[in-house]
Amino acid sequence: MLKVIFYMLSGISFMYSAYFIVMGFGLVKKNKKTKDIKKNNKFAIIIAARNEALVIGNLIDSLKNQNYPKDKYEIFVIINNCTDNTEEVALNHNVNVVKCDEKVSSKGQVLKFAYEILKLRTDIDAYAIFDADNIVHKEFLNVANDILNRGYNVAQGFRDTKNISDNWISSSYAILYYMQSLFMNQSRYCLGKSSFLNGTGFVVKKEVIDKYGFDPKTVTEDIEFTAMCAINNEKIAFMKDAITYDEQVTRFKSSIKQRKRWSFGTMECLKNYFPLLIKKGIREKRFECFDVAIFFLAVIVHVLFNFVQIVLLINVIVNIKDYSLAQIITCCFIFLLIYLFGIIVRILILKKYNKSIKNNIGGIFLFDLFVISWLPVNFVCLFIKKCNWDQIVHSRNIKIENI
Repeated sequence: MLKVIFYMLSGISFMYSAYFIVMGFGLVKKNKKTKDIKKNNKFAIIIAARNEALVIGNLIDSLKNQNYPKDKYEIFVIINNCTDNTEEVALNHNVNVVKCDEKVSSKGQVLKFAYEILKLRTDIDAYAIFDADNIVHKEFLNVANDILNRGYNVAQGFRDTKNISDNWISSSYAILYYMQSLFMNQSRYCLGKSSFLNGTGFVVKKEVIDKYGFDPKTVTEDIEFTAMCAINNEKIAFMKDAITYDEQVTRFKSSIKQRKRWSFGTMECLKNYFPLLIKKGIREKRFECFDVAIFFLAVIVHVLFNFVQIVLLINVIVNIKDYSLAQIITCCFIFLLIYLFGIIVRILILKKYNKSIKNNIGGIFLFDLFVISWLPVNFVCLFIKKCNWDQIVHSRNIKIENI
């Protein structure tokens, strides 16, 4: 019986991994252009700011330096739960500063508040969303405008890292985002399918928010809105040349706290949207609904996959006498090959995005530790009922000119 369960779990894990590997082959295709109109859309740039005085000035400076008509975008800083001088810094940069006078406990609720206050602004065509610790490439709005003019209503930009080489943790985060951008978002976009929103550096047409509303039920508003787009047949484009530089966590404790929120939010999305996604996918034969539903299973599958590996390892240790030396060496060799293959992939990805190999050795060799450390986080998130929106402190004072 135990063997049957073991093989079943192994099969599920293998099929789940194989699905995402197959989707990654979309990179060999090119996305076909749709309609292309000539228009400078007006953007409302929304920044949810909570105690970000140390970094928000650099973001605003990079946004003011956009290679896009200055009368075609406005910057709105939404101050919430602040105990520092974020508001003063934003005011000194001459942008629209709005105090969120409602009790909010997540970024999604802040965005909901912002969308509500901008609802009557008929001159606004689209929203661009950034985190306060970001800095933005000067061509971001130009690229976003082009993708909206091609008929897309929602689009995710490329998420780069401004502090990639701080330590092995920030380097691991960067590698993770490069993998997501390449093998999830760009591959799907090339296949003509919908990409995934990734927290920051994305745009959405105002008419989409006005039509469907925005009322997040989870602490991960990005993948929740990805589900809503799938349900409402709104394809998400990927803009590889619209670059946002994000500040990554450098402390392990903060990383665990952040990833716990992500995993908990994924489980919330699974509970709230999985049945509807499957129902819509079957009824309307919509691939994107199944794709998002499968993604929401990630936490469970990750726990199952690692459970299988742990059981296998324990079995080998307990029954070590039943294995020959050749079998043990072969097993170790296979694991070593898998590890070395991962190192090669990470090196190639860093080279693709012109990042230093030498300065990111920690991330290259310890990325697997980063992934393994997610296991207890995911396991806990299978059972907990609540996860607070804890602040992640950002302090890397890096200007766009230094990137």
